[in-house]
Amino acid sequence: MSIQTIQDRLSTYHCQSALDEEHALREITQEVMLAGLARSDFFTQAGFQGGTCLRIFYGLNRFSEDLDFALRAPNRTFDLMPYLNHVQSELTAFGYHLEIQDRSHTDSAVKKAFLKDDSVGKVLDLNHLKADRSTKKIRVKLEIDTNPPKGGLFESKYLDFPFVSSVTVHDPSSLFAGKLHALLCREYTKGRDWYDFIWYTSRHTSINYVLLQSALKQQGPWQDQNLEIDLVWLTQAVQHKINTTDWEQAASEVQRFVKPNEWPSLKLWSQALFLAQADKLK
Repeated sequence: MSIQTIQDRLSTYHCQSALDEEHALREITQEVMLAGLARSDFFTQAGFQGGTCLRIFYGLNRFSEDLDFALRAPNRTFDLMPYLNHVQSELTAFGYHLEIQDRSHTDSAVKKAFLKDDSVGKVLDLNHLKADRSTKKIRVKLEIDTNPPKGGLFESKYLDFPFVSSVTVHDPSSLFAGKLHALLCREYTKGRDWYDFIWYTSRHTSINYVLLQSALKQQGPWQDQNLEIDLVWLTQAVQHKINTTDWEQAASEVQRFVKPNEWPSLKLWSQALFLAQADKLK
């Protein structure tokens, strides 16, 4: 294992710009981190979720920045640092010099850390990013929910880079439930939420209503309310969100995370488009 492994992987992305190389390097780093976690007992306790999970294991086209996890059972005393130290050791073998910043707070159920590297980009053969990118670090935020909402369903997926490893992930119905919770409860517009919404609805993905209901009761504007979530309630809530969203702003936010050949589609983002997609919820 060496920096050549990273170089060979980078060549498969056929990057056409500095932004392409930045996304590719981050994603390659994410995969090495996942493989490193898989060599510990991490995935016996936690599952992978979020946009990066959707991209790496289910084929989402947009790039993603963070690694998001949820424990399979609540454990507020869960200690993330031993696993991060293990990841650090694994990445050293590939030429990384990882810096870990633990941003966890004792009173928060969500443990956070930033993993940064400013060395590997200097030794790779980069066609677009300058090799002396001393102020440009590869940066990945890692979060794990130690008090996850009830009802998440898990399955096993396999990575074959940088070595074969098994990763426990949320199944698509649970991933969609998590996305809907974020979409409905986020206090600002995040175009990536809506890009993913199109991905799920175009595939008629089923929804884990048990998980969604639990998540809405746990956090957000419906917290602690005696909700009974069904298709009618959800459709109305999503339609209200669609009718109050700035679609030009949403499309602008997601643009840097998708390839230029998708940019014309972003010009079609509108209330009418997303109301049509909401009709596909089931």
